[in-house]
Amino acid sequence: MAAKKTGLGSKGKGLEALINNKLEDFNETGKEVNKSALWELDINMIEPNRKQPRKHFDETALEELAASIKTYGMIQPIVVRKNKDYYEIIAGERRWRAAKICGLKKIPVIEKKWEDAEAFEAALVENLQREDLNPIEEAESYQRLQEVFGLSQEQISTKVGKSRSAVTNSLRLLQLDPRVLNFVIENKLTGGHARTLLSITEKERQFELAEWVIEEELSVRATEALVKAELNKKESAKKEKNEKNLNVNQKAVEDELKTIFSTKVHISQMKNKGKIEITYYSQEDLDRLLTIMKRMEG
Repeated sequence: MAAKKTGLGSKGKGLEALINNKLEDFNETGKEVNKSALWELDINMIEPNRKQPRKHFDETALEELAASIKTYGMIQPIVVRKNKDYYEIIAGERRWRAAKICGLKKIPVIEKKWEDAEAFEAALVENLQREDLNPIEEAESYQRLQEVFGLSQEQISTKVGKSRSAVTNSLRLLQLDPRVLNFVIENKLTGGHARTLLSITEKERQFELAEWVIEEELSVRATEALVKAELNKKESAKKEKNEKNLNVNQKAVEDELKTIFSTKVHISQMKNKGKIEITYYSQEDLDRLLTIMKRMEG
């Protein structure tokens, strides 16, 4: 079915502002370089972008948006581009889904004549500027901006309007155990919980603690305390192991010195130093020890 043009030109500026400079219609000279038109399009001719970074949509939130659209209509159009026999969504998939729920036959769209790379980047940036984007989907979007477009973290932060540290911390989440990543995607853990669990580098233990956090419904602060206790326990175990190894080595040296001097020898180990005590039982015994030491010098 043919789409109906309403010829409103570039009036979709409110939506375009969300997608940063990618949606600008004019070049530096003010000449229009990417014509836009507001259409009323058959909803069945529209399909989601297969490369859309957002994969999970809250059903309750969609129902609420659908109710709002049913009452007030679809105030903001979605952005699409022509793709063979259908129109592909660049921005506004959530609104499209909600419109389908409330039974709309046609919805307002703004068509953009973009290449694949432009559409993909715009979809990524638009989603990254949403407040309700899942932390893992956000991190994956940053990663794709790096891998597909070769953007640095600094460039990404400028493009999406966030600090570089926010981008860095978000990307770090992808180092989590895949099972923990799924907990975040399923909203069983928050981004705060996930960032705290990053301190646990052993994946299996990280997963076990994540399960415990979910089961006990721990807050982020309580999770921080849990992780701190876990790290302290690990550090204590490491220290105990080192001391045990040190004691074994110390005993071996003591035994060797006892053999050399034929008397009792004790080594006292301190932080970065120590002392060796060699026992003698008479002046004659002391002279014997001195003789052995002189031979060792020679």
